[in-house]
Amino acid sequence: MSTPQDPNPTFSSRRPDDVPWWWQLLDADGAVVVQERTEFPTRGDAETWLGEVYPDLAEQGVAAVTLLEGDREVYGPMSLEAS
Repeated sequence: MSTPQDPNPTFSSRRPDDVPWWWQLLDADGAVVVQERTEFPTRGDAETWLGEVYPDLAEQGVAAVTLLEGDREVYGPMSLEAS
């Protein structure tokens, strides 16, 4: 009997080391903000970066972000508005 290799890819721990983590930046209408993509080697690095720069992003018109691992959406969109 065979089983799927990745039954739930959202929580998969297997990935090639060269797959970058990055944030898709969105405006208030949900459109992608055209900006050069910053890539990170780990999810933790990407999340730390966002924690450090989100006020600057909000000032530049970024209203929400989505975290991606390569082409796979991990979570988001997540609002940058203070709650």
